[in-house]
Amino acid sequence: MTHPLRIRAFRLLFIGRTLSSVGDAVVPTALAIAVTRATGSAAALATVLGCAMVPRLLLLPIGGVAADRWDARRVALTTDLVRCLCQLTVGLELLGGRPSLPHLAIVSAIGGAASAFAIPTRMPLVAGTVDGPARLTANSLTASATSLVQLCGPALAGLLIFSVGAGSAFLLDSASFLVSASMLTLIRVRRTPIARRTLLADLAEGWSEVRSRDWYWSSLLAHAVWNGAAAVLATLGPLLAARRLGGDGTWIAVLEAGAVGLTVGSLLAGRLTPRRPVLVGNLGLATYAIPLVLLALTAPAPLLIGGYAMAMGALGYLNPVWQTAVQQHIPAHVLARVSSYDWVLSLAATPVGYLLTPLAAGAWGASAPLLIAAVLVAGSCLGTAAFPGVRRLTTAVPAATAAEAAAGERLSANDGSAAAERP
Repeated sequence: MTHPLRIRAFRLLFIGRTLSSVGDAVVPTALAIAVTRATGSAAALATVLGCAMVPRLLLLPIGGVAADRWDARRVALTTDLVRCLCQLTVGLELLGGRPSLPHLAIVSAIGGAASAFAIPTRMPLVAGTVDGPARLTANSLTASATSLVQLCGPALAGLLIFSVGAGSAFLLDSASFLVSASMLTLIRVRRTPIARRTLLADLAEGWSEVRSRDWYWSSLLAHAVWNGAAAVLATLGPLLAARRLGGDGTWIAVLEAGAVGLTVGSLLAGRLTPRRPVLVGNLGLATYAIPLVLLALTAPAPLLIGGYAMAMGALGYLNPVWQTAVQQHIPAHVLARVSSYDWVLSLAATPVGYLLTPLAAGAWGASAPLLIAAVLVAGSCLGTAAFPGVRRLTTAVPAATAAEAAAGERLSANDGSAAAERP
């Protein structure tokens, strides 16, 4: 098996995506500081964030159709250029010293819409540049690089903000999208053309593929619950750590341990290949109940830090394993649409958790929503084992996917994008 980084197309894709993730990692911190400095209002920050989130959620399924109907590489390239211009606009406005909230909201909405078309291209781009047996390694490499960047992102953001200003973080992000677009112009991606039909017909076909696979839709529900539970912990964790566990430093330690766990889990996924990937990954996700219960019971800080690191390690392991299973078992011509429904459920669950957590804490106390979330995440993730599709899905590559892989190898040989495997 050829290592993914020996394949020219994937190597360029990996470089571009890693560099763009560096820019993305510094922007959340820079945006929060820039908006609160300019307005002094948490509501203003929520408005800007909402302007990005709403179009992203609404347009994700349409973005999936676009990535399946047209070349995923061209869609990703176009969205990179749009987001490059958006971040450049924000960066220049912040460096000008008089940022306008309406301008930031409009640009955030445009960037959110562009990301709705970019997100569904991720799986097709990897599937179109790497064949079946090497995809787990490719996904593990990408996830590990992203995790490492997220670990260093806040520190890099702080360095930029306090040395040259918040606008510089957006300029860095703009440049990273430009580099990513440049990498995409240099590669070819294997694709399966689909017949041109109505938008509704394309959306219905994607949903039909989701509905017909119990391993997929049951896992999506469990993953959505996980994201809702993560929102509960993110909402109550900083407050309870400051009040009960020794201060803000404890929560920072929890988050850093989680980032380390996420990276380690991503690296392990490339080395430990489970026979039943979805079953193992979902069972691992159930460990997120541990930090929720520990925080609810005011367990000692070291236990909470260790529990959160383990839970995030399970997430780091699941991500590349799940992506590889989806790439192997979902037909290539609907891959972007199917993955877009995954993202819709995952992203929608997070604001629901943010909204309900304060209400539940106000009515029953802070421990109640944490314990409820723990029961829900453990029950939903462990409950996926009851579905035959989850138990039976293996790492074996379907015949159709193997044929696509062989075609991809011929394409790579023709365009010089793959190096010969070395002993």
